[in-house]
Amino acid sequence: MATDVDIYVGKRLRRRRRLLGLTQQDLASHVGVRFQQIQKYECGANRITASRLFSLGAALNVNINYFFDGLSADGKPAPANDPADRLSGDVLSHKETLELVRAYYRLDERPRKRLLELAKALESESADSGAA
Repeated sequence: MATDVDIYVGKRLRRRRRLLGLTQQDLASHVGVRFQQIQKYECGANRITASRLFSLGAALNVNINYFFDGLSADGKPAPANDPADRLSGDVLSHKETLELVRAYYRLDERPRKRLLELAKALESESADSGAA
């Protein structure tokens, strides 16, 4: 039976895999399992052993702490301190968000900085008009 922690770790696994643009098959090949096993990990149906979690972290280029970031000591998601983390739903699980992030990082440094400045300006305009 899946626990809240198993489900949380699975969601973090899926988020990172998608962010890197890997399929379940790609990740499975990196760690020596079948893609069905990755599916089970991602939905929390199967628990991930410590050694497998270490292999997954290496394949996804993250420290194993990544999989537990945002969990409190009781195994429940910690309340978000950053307003950006309080967005409805899991913003990184949306296909549109991942496409935007990938497109952003394909840009050279100067256009990336300009795009970020534009987004911040639009955000402040939106906040100003919402307060009026």
